[in-house]
Amino acid sequence: MREVSQPATEAIRMVEVLRALADPVRLEIIQRLAMAGEESCNAIGGDLDVHQTTLSHHYRVLREAGVTWTTVKGRSRLVRIRRDDLDALFPGLLDSVLNGARHTPPAAEG
Repeated sequence: MREVSQPATEAIRMVEVLRALADPVRLEIIQRLAMAGEESCNAIGGDLDVHQTTLSHHYRVLREAGVTWTTVKGRSRLVRIRRDDLDALFPGLLDSVLNGARHTPPAAEG
């Protein structure tokens, strides 16, 4: 297994984490990861109605913000939330975001 480039714990900044979590698709990815633990990118994105290149962009934004950790295993990319790092840097932030997302109705489609 190998890991892709991602920020060290001390390089994670709250503004980048919040920016990454502000997008509805990325928030959905994080909600799914919170339930699953670790998943392949294909498994998470399989039921999202988003083009593969767009999904890759979302995974990259989450990784570069320090929200997720990605490991390459063969041809698969396994993704997990950096919960320990985020909880150490910003106690309660991730739980607050996930709880808020559960209680927010989906956006109305126009």
